[in-house]
Amino acid sequence: MTKKPEILLIYTGGTIGMIKDYESKALKVFDFDHLYENIPELNQLECHIESISFENPIDSSNMNINYWIAIVEIIEQHYESKDGFVILSGSDTMSYTSSAISFMIENLNKPIIFTGSQLPIGDLRTDAKENLITAIQIASAVDKNGFPMVTEVGLYFEYKLYRANRTTKINAEQFEAFTSPNYPPLAESGVHLKFNKNKLLRPDRNSKLVVRKKLIDNLIILKLFPGITEQIVKNIFEIHGLKGVILETYGSGNAPTEKWFLTLLKKALRKGICIVDVTQCIGGSVMLGQYETSIELQKIGLISGKDITTESAVAKLMYLLGEKIPNSEFKSVFEKPLRGEMSS
Repeated sequence: MTKKPEILLIYTGGTIGMIKDYESKALKVFDFDHLYENIPELNQLECHIESISFENPIDSSNMNINYWIAIVEIIEQHYESKDGFVILSGSDTMSYTSSAISFMIENLNKPIIFTGSQLPIGDLRTDAKENLITAIQIASAVDKNGFPMVTEVGLYFEYKLYRANRTTKINAEQFEAFTSPNYPPLAESGVHLKFNKNKLLRPDRNSKLVVRKKLIDNLIILKLFPGITEQIVKNIFEIHGLKGVILETYGSGNAPTEKWFLTLLKKALRKGICIVDVTQCIGGSVMLGQYETSIELQKIGLISGKDITTESAVAKLMYLLGEKIPNSEFKSVFEKPLRGEMSS
């Protein structure tokens, strides 16, 4: 008899874990200890599910590095005994969190699937049940050789599984809350669950799991806009202890060519501040040097974020800063895909 996959459900907080008390009309935390009783459909899945909840579940707006470390420590503790992980969190910061987890866990050989919902699990029209059930089904799916179908960090929402570090939240009201602008879905759920097998990461199965917990959060996102002033940019680059800047530029990586702006960038780079050029556009890629307005950025040595999302760029920069990579190598390391987060 084939052993059923063991899946660990990790609840950090968020809408998906709330249920309505129809007497008081108030929302209360769902009791994951009685998962099968409350969602009997789970009995039809070919897996065994256990759950762990944060002692004090958080709204995803309060997510931070310490909670990311708590998540990876739970995974690390149960990695050998479980076949897959489903992480439930609030959707607002899910792309940041799932991207961070993808960088913090190296040589992953098991699925880690993030999901959540736009409506509470007890709501009449909720999307929570479908997202939860299918995320668990994906985490327990195996190929013909018995190996996990997914061996990376994914994000499942409204019938589509995405590579987590390629996602961004695009809608606060529709069930289709997420998109992956520069990479196709890893799987789609319809009448059948279909995996896009040639798009999945395939790591070395013999590599040992490595967990990274040293993240540096002394960074900022600077979004350019017409009329941005010298004083504003100067003040940002002079923030005490600043280690990195995600510079959201126009189009394919374009920025003002004014002398003051380039002078401030050069000064920041000389101070050892890492500056990553990402596009403000939802889709597309930074291509430094394609237009006159990005030639100077290329010359002074800005890091090209290529087609990475802002959320993934933040997570990757935090991770790489924590690895204490020499400044002379940092640019080349960042510009290489490490977990499938950008095109090569």
